[in-house]
Amino acid sequence: MKFGIKELIIAIITTNKEFVDSSTAPVFIAQNEEEKERIALLVSKTTMGMVHDIGHGTYIIVKH
Repeated sequence: MKFGIKELIIAIITTNKEFVDSSTAPVFIAQNEEEKERIALLVSKTTMGMVHDIGHGTYIIVKH
């Protein structure tokens, strides 16, 4: 039997800090698209999460 946290937003990565007001997940503010992609890749690899582009310059990393 496996125990663990499932179906949860692990992190939010955005270039638009006005888009994220408050959150229970860590928020990373990237300076540009390249930095946003790099942060998303590193966080998703270390947490084994999946990156989703939700628009407005924002990615979320979700544990499925």
